[in-house]
Amino acid sequence: MERRKRIGILTSGGDCPGLNAVIRSAVKCASRLGWDVYGIPYGTDGFVSIAQGRCTPEDFKLYEHGYDIPGLLQGLDVLQFLSGSILGSLSRGNPNNPDVEAQILDGYARLGLDALIVIGGDGSLDIIYKLAKKGNWNFVAVPKTIDNDVPFTERSVGFDTAVETVTKMLYDLTFTAASHDRVMVVQVMGRDAGHLALHSGIAGGADMILIPELVPVLNSVVVDQICYRLEWMRTKGRKFGLVVISEGIKNKNGEKERYIGDYLADEICNRSRELCGGGDTAACELDVVDTRSTVLGHIQRSGTPTAFDRLLATAFGKKAIDLIAQDRYDQLVVWRNGKAHACPLEEVLPLVRQCHTENRCPGPVHADDYIVQVAESLGIYVGTQTEPAIAQQGAVPAIKQTV
Repeated sequence: MERRKRIGILTSGGDCPGLNAVIRSAVKCASRLGWDVYGIPYGTDGFVSIAQGRCTPEDFKLYEHGYDIPGLLQGLDVLQFLSGSILGSLSRGNPNNPDVEAQILDGYARLGLDALIVIGGDGSLDIIYKLAKKGNWNFVAVPKTIDNDVPFTERSVGFDTAVETVTKMLYDLTFTAASHDRVMVVQVMGRDAGHLALHSGIAGGADMILIPELVPVLNSVVVDQICYRLEWMRTKGRKFGLVVISEGIKNKNGEKERYIGDYLADEICNRSRELCGGGDTAACELDVVDTRSTVLGHIQRSGTPTAFDRLLATAFGKKAIDLIAQDRYDQLVVWRNGKAHACPLEEVLPLVRQCHTENRCPGPVHADDYIVQVAESLGIYVGTQTEPAIAQQGAVPAIKQTV
């Protein structure tokens, strides 16, 4: 009788909605093939626990009707609705300690796995791929990140839900901005990619969207254009504004800011006062507009997965099992043209490593992307347009940032 396949699955890197839906799908599909699935807790740390004798392989076994990891949730059917990762996740970088690496490889060997499914972003996948090569693991990768910056795939698990979350936040902030005639600067995640800011900014009705691919540095030209746009909006009767900025944009000195939204609000305030004569005239003081900066933070990685993220995660889980059934390893599951496909990691990871070495994004927004064209067609300032000349003909009102 043929031995039942033993499949491992783990999550690595930052959490996001949809991880549990991938796990659910993989377990259900594998169970119907008569395979056993083991959920590795806290990424590669689970292998260390096995190597140190703190856990046994049976402690990690997952079942279609539920699973038996102490202290964690029971039952797979509800997982598609839950955010985070029921297995826990790590985001610590490379296991540089040779002893730790040896324990990871030993733990994997003790589990006797035929294949491993890793759900992670580009950094996690690169790290575990190197371990897989050393340990001769059969490895299949599933991309997840709200940044949507994994190359060769149109979508990563978690991105759609993050767009929905940020869009709702922008909707809510619009009303408080309008009520007080304020300019609201909203900083969103994305690392060095602008996908999240761009998609949610359009859906959330932003007046300006700043992403690192189009506005890598907040120089004086960009700040002037923003101020001109705000004044032009006021001449049209719009006394408030909504500016979305991605965290990957650098300050005017080319340096990263932890709170680039606060930095931009200060720059708008300072430059606007200069443009209206220093803020000493009565006209300027009567025409003051507040600016407020909001950093959305980790709320963007939470929330119930959207229907699309659940479908995507489920399709990815099935595709990962299909690849293992076909003995096709070292593959990245990708989404293209409405279907799950596979791309060799030997094509993906060299690009990722080169981009990381050069401090650039492996899956950026391109200037000619259709979504960029959509934003420009709507009149949303994305850093590529020159603002209306009417805004430059008169004084720009002072803009005061209020903490």
